[in-house]
Amino acid sequence: MDITNISAVQSISDVSRYASSNARVTQKGDENRFDSFLTSAMNMVGETNQLSNAAEAEEIRYATGQSDNWHDLMVAQQKANVSLQYTVAVKNTALEAYRTLMNMQM
Repeated sequence: MDITNISAVQSISDVSRYASSNARVTQKGDENRFDSFLTSAMNMVGETNQLSNAAEAEEIRYATGQSDNWHDLMVAQQKANVSLQYTVAVKNTALEAYRTLMNMQM
């Protein structure tokens, strides 16, 4: 898989959908927000892994002749590729935010 071109995933504003699914943030708040973000990120990694495994299984089925459906193979590969690109973009944004916080002077 080629992960060098992630220009289609420049904006990370869609991550807010993960925050809305974990909307139970108390007034203590900060650790719960980070916890929900971390949980969402780990779920995203798990989903990416599942899609990658599904694409690999479809490749094996196609290569061994168990399936002759080229369309399913391409769809599975594209889903895995997009998921990986999105996961990498979220990781890069989180690292950039961490670096920004570390460089702040108090």
